[in-house]
Amino acid sequence: MREAKELLLATKPFAKEHRWRSWWYLWSTLVLYFAIAAISCLPIAWPIRLAASVLAGLLIVRLFIIYHDYQHGTILTKSRLARTVLNLFGMFVLSPTSIWNRSHNHHHSNNSKISSINVGSFPIMTLDAYAKASWRERFAYAFSRHPATIFLGYITIFFYGISLRSFIINPREHADAGVAVAFHLALVIALAIWSPLTLLFLVIIPMLLACGLGSYLFYAQHIFPGVKLLTKENWSYVSAATESSSFMKMSPIMHWFTGNIGYHHVHHLNAKIPFYRLREAMDAIAELQAPRTTSLAPWDVWRCLSLKVWDDRRQQYISFAAARSAIQHARS
Repeated sequence: MREAKELLLATKPFAKEHRWRSWWYLWSTLVLYFAIAAISCLPIAWPIRLAASVLAGLLIVRLFIIYHDYQHGTILTKSRLARTVLNLFGMFVLSPTSIWNRSHNHHHSNNSKISSINVGSFPIMTLDAYAKASWRERFAYAFSRHPATIFLGYITIFFYGISLRSFIINPREHADAGVAVAFHLALVIALAIWSPLTLLFLVIIPMLLACGLGSYLFYAQHIFPGVKLLTKENWSYVSAATESSSFMKMSPIMHWFTGNIGYHHVHHLNAKIPFYRLREAMDAIAELQAPRTTSLAPWDVWRCLSLKVWDDRRQQYISFAAARSAIQHARS
């Protein structure tokens, strides 16, 4: 087993993009998305439109990972064309650049660190904090982790939490979030008046699917059975990647649609590895081949969603019911 520094060094050969591949994946995915989205708008049988709508949503997820890698400075750096296209995409998916720079980089520097500050990630409440929390604080915490909040992420997380709330708090710094909100409201209103079915198949279904899947992936990549959380004093970047970030088992098709983000422990170890080289890095580095895993199987989804409160005595997540029982037992 390599030391932390040696493990980081072992990832460096993979932290190099193949420029032609980056461009190919961007343009080919964009062309596919626009072609599929166009089919969803045609006056044809609704099952075909629905299928196209679902595919469009999955392609938005793939485009988001390309945008994600660009924002990390991993691919297509110093390209004005890529910056223009991908920054516009960021506003389209209600995750504009100004908010990314504030939240996601913080997430990578504080992944799975127990802290009262929760920026760019789902909040973490320890059992002791939960015991002392008011009912309002408990309600807000439960709402943030409720399955409906996650799977309706288009509205709850992306539209409100990421864009609208950020713009309201600091409109000058997050002007692009205001543009994103205004664009989506204008698009929804215009399509609702012109063609409600087009609104459903072109916007509502793809965005609900893309944002819901994206929100859950982000949740389960850091909240899963066996995850390890650490205090600020004991936290380290490498252990946060290898012990607190999951590998999500998927079919090759779903790995393609999700831009290999299921190799999340590799991504957190070195965010400069392009999404199309994450598997290559995992296959080459022995220390990355036995990660903590989860999947999109219903039972694994349920297990992840049932994890609510961090019990620092047992060093594991527990359910709300178990938390209330533990608190009651401690007070009796």
